[in-house]
Amino acid sequence: MKILPGCLLILLQFSLFAQEKYFFEPVKIPVLLSASFAEIRNNHFHSGIDIKTNGKEGLPVYAAAEGYISRIVVAPNNFGNAIYIDHPNGTTTLYGHLRNFRDDIAQYVKNLQYEKESFSIDQKLPSHQFPVEKGELIAYSGNSGSSGGPHLHFDIRDTRTQDPMNPLGFHLAVTDKTPPAITSLKIYPLGEGSLVNNLHKKQKFGVTLLNGKYRLKNGTRITACGEIGFAVNATDYFDGSWNRCGINYLTLRVDSVELFSFNLNRFPLNGTHYINSHIDYEEWASTRQAFHKTWKDPGNFLDIYEYTKNFGIFDASDGKEHKVEIVVKDAYKNESVLEFIIAGAAKPAQPKQKQKNEATVFKYHSENEFEAPGIKLDCPEGSFYTDFEFDYHSAEYAGYSDIHEVHHNSVPIHDYLILSVKTKNLPEHLEGKTLLATIDKKTGAKSPAGGNFLDGWVTAKIKKFGNYVVAVDTVAPSIVPLSIKNKNTLAEAGKIRFRISDSFSGIESYAGYIDGKWALFEYDAKNNLLTYLIDAERIGKGKTHKITLEVTDAKRNTAKYSGTFTK
Repeated sequence: MKILPGCLLILLQFSLFAQEKYFFEPVKIPVLLSASFAEIRNNHFHSGIDIKTNGKEGLPVYAAAEGYISRIVVAPNNFGNAIYIDHPNGTTTLYGHLRNFRDDIAQYVKNLQYEKESFSIDQKLPSHQFPVEKGELIAYSGNSGSSGGPHLHFDIRDTRTQDPMNPLGFHLAVTDKTPPAITSLKIYPLGEGSLVNNLHKKQKFGVTLLNGKYRLKNGTRITACGEIGFAVNATDYFDGSWNRCGINYLTLRVDSVELFSFNLNRFPLNGTHYINSHIDYEEWASTRQAFHKTWKDPGNFLDIYEYTKNFGIFDASDGKEHKVEIVVKDAYKNESVLEFIIAGAAKPAQPKQKQKNEATVFKYHSENEFEAPGIKLDCPEGSFYTDFEFDYHSAEYAGYSDIHEVHHNSVPIHDYLILSVKTKNLPEHLEGKTLLATIDKKTGAKSPAGGNFLDGWVTAKIKKFGNYVVAVDTVAPSIVPLSIKNKNTLAEAGKIRFRISDSFSGIESYAGYIDGKWALFEYDAKNNLLTYLIDAERIGKGKTHKITLEVTDAKRNTAKYSGTFTK
């Protein structure tokens, strides 16, 4: 089956409605969405749409177009059970959070899992293995992986780049005549002498819908001087659903002149972490409210921005009034407009600053390093989106290191930093059990950050700033049998389940054996469940079988279970 060059894909996406519909809906029920394309998620944009399955698992899932199954993934997290289909037009569709595959695919996957002795697989397939026709049954919907409830996740991607594209641009049967709702506005002083309502700090304003446009509540007046930026929190709804979804377009105009716009109907998969620059990251980290910024940081290389004049930053120093319009749209171009007035003002004279100690400035476009007693920090080039003054403090701690206050979690990190912390008073027998952890200074609660010991230091890759200490984990995971009583009586027909958990560093691996042979235990990480579906073809019938299970955490603490059952 010949695949067209990727460049022809652009001619297909968002084509005229007069053209033949290429993709069918992957389910044969009304398509109602619980999540939309490019919604704001933690550290990534949502790569597809989430189709409701009436709160149930087991609905048939069909190939949206002809092609062949090019990849199958089974994982305890992310998309869980997932199928990828490559199509002749240069696209790939992804079907995620599946409960199970159709029988022949399921048998192929099971054989592969036994061959590799691994529940988790990520297998690429040749075009002749599983060719499919449009509308052919491929699987059944479920709740596997990181899903928060039964639904079908559906992607359409550029096969060559794997860049996700908005499935709603391909004429799926989704009804939406409802415009987005704008809930609030933020204005930010971005220059050293910039002010918003005479204050050098960002401010939040409520909005209300009046005569078809959103306006500031109670006629709020805003004065500003210097360089400022805007951000809006907006929610979209689809007809027939009250799920809060995301917007796809935004445009900023000042005095009818466009300063900034973005189009979130496609994004590079390998650039999804730039989301932390696209939004007000500090607000997201503290409240999980997503404010789309209307300016672009210099270290943000996401290519969704169609127009940026002066990076979207507005200078309000001319003493004049300016009409600001922020237009947001969903995938179907339903739009809402926020309109307000900014009263510009000249910058006030700046008081003479007192002499300060020289600050450590981290540059977004270069490698940055920091070293102090007991700590080393290496930040590769491209780790940040803008320059900032790095803040560091240390404090005594009744543990195996000092507390190292490594800047503030309000500043996002694009890629991993390398943090090393010097140990103190660490017994030699605990060296292999060490890792870094963030610590809440008020409660003392710690969260694992990973890492390993070498020559008196514990080093880890970190993705956020915070308060770090050296911690140890000497406690083995917990194994609780749910299907075998007294280690010999089978209490559930057809399956054997265990609940497994770890108190700190996290489960690293597990392995189950029946009569000394590796057995396929399915891992549901979000529910801490291991499940073995009794396979009489492999273990035989009418016998007493020995079952053993080993679960190991990230610091190589291992728990073991041994028992018997008759089947």
